[in-house]
Amino acid sequence: MKLAIIGAMELEVEALRAALEGETVTTVAGMDFHAGKLDGADVIVVRSGIGKVNAGMCVQILADRFGVTHVVNTGIAGSLQNSLDIGDLVISEDAVYHDMDVQIFGYAPGQVPGTEKPEFTADKQMAEIALALCKEVNPDIHAQMGRIVSGDQFISSDAVKERLVSMFGGSCCEMEGAAIAHAATANGLPFLIVRAISDKADGSAEMDYPTFERAAAQHSARLVRALAAVMREVCR
Repeated sequence: MKLAIIGAMELEVEALRAALEGETVTTVAGMDFHAGKLDGADVIVVRSGIGKVNAGMCVQILADRFGVTHVVNTGIAGSLQNSLDIGDLVISEDAVYHDMDVQIFGYAPGQVPGTEKPEFTADKQMAEIALALCKEVNPDIHAQMGRIVSGDQFISSDAVKERLVSMFGGSCCEMEGAAIAHAATANGLPFLIVRAISDKADGSAEMDYPTFERAAAQHSARLVRALAAVMREVCR
């Protein structure tokens, strides 16, 4: 196994990168790919940058240049469900774009032309392992499986939030997950998205986000590190 760990922002990957052993760095397309051992697992840790294009490019480089076998996206997101409080974790069942709309041509909301369905399904084994690990590494917070909805937009409107829930059944919203899921699926790579809740994606989001983003990112990174160690054994 060679596990790719992607975060959009520095705070989402800094702790993981600091824990690498035997680190080497390769720069491609302005992204620094940090290769090394993380608790015995072969990993590549990279900050992709924010947004769908950066995320999709990052996965393709990982597939073409580094030969990764699995992809994990770690980071933070806005909650779309009342059951998810700030700091809680969402483990992806699937991911969908909320800003792709070609319904006029008969496609479902979020569906990309040329794909069979709107959603990209996460690896079930990785998701189940991650959910079980949450209880060990983050015992003080709640974790649940759910749908990640992605678009190039920071959601801070009650009306938009309601639309994402009613149209897509999303658990949380962010800017990269669906693009990572899309690119991983296109390359036949099992993937998982881990999102810690940093805000409520409503009128309070602008105030909540700066306060809670770092703590939320640490919850997500802690789980990803534990997942890497377990997957190393599973994939032997």
